[in-house]
This record gives sequence, structure tokens and C-alpha cells, in this order.
Amino acid sequence: MKKPDYTILVCNSYRVAGDAQGFCNKQGAVSFVQYLSEECADRGIDAVVTTTACLSVCSQGPVVVIQPNNYWYGGVTKDKLEEILDALEENKAVEEYLIA
Repeated sequence: MKKPDYTILVCNSYRVAGDAQGFCNKQGAVSFVQYLSEECADRGIDAVVTTTACLSVCSQGPVVVIQPNNYWYGGVTKDKLEEILDALEENKAVEEYLIA
């Protein structure tokens, strides 16, 4: 099995205890998964897109993490995802959206 070039993690705020649909989920992060999957396929970006439990940076959500680059993006919207994917095609980050 060939591993993908990128793993894109979308915080979906799942928690073992507490609010099952936390900040990122309530801000629409769940819709990012299909959008990112389709955009990556259309652009020829070899990536797996998946959701995560809470990444514990709710104040900066919605949060998307791109590995292995270790790019942590906060305050993500669908418009910002376009820019993030444009940069990823060039193996770069969108510095102004990085939170870590």
C-alpha cells in the first residue's frame, strides 16, 4: 500500500466527555471534509482527509492540520481552504492562517 503524500485533519470537536459538538463542529468544520476530499482529487493532491476529536485550540477554530508538514491552520473557512490548497500545491503554507 502506498501512503498518501498528505493527511489533512479537520477538527470536528468530538470529545469523550462534554459537548459532543463543540466549537469547530458548530462553525461548520464537518462540511470541510467532503469539500477537501473533492478539491484534492480535482487538483491531483494525493491526500487523505479525515476528522479528529477536539484538538484543544477551540479559541482558534475551526482548525485544519496538514501532515507531514505540521501546518496548523485556525479560523478556517471554505474561502481560506481554497488558498490553503493553492499553497499546498506548491508545498507552501499560508503563513497568515497558521496558528502553530
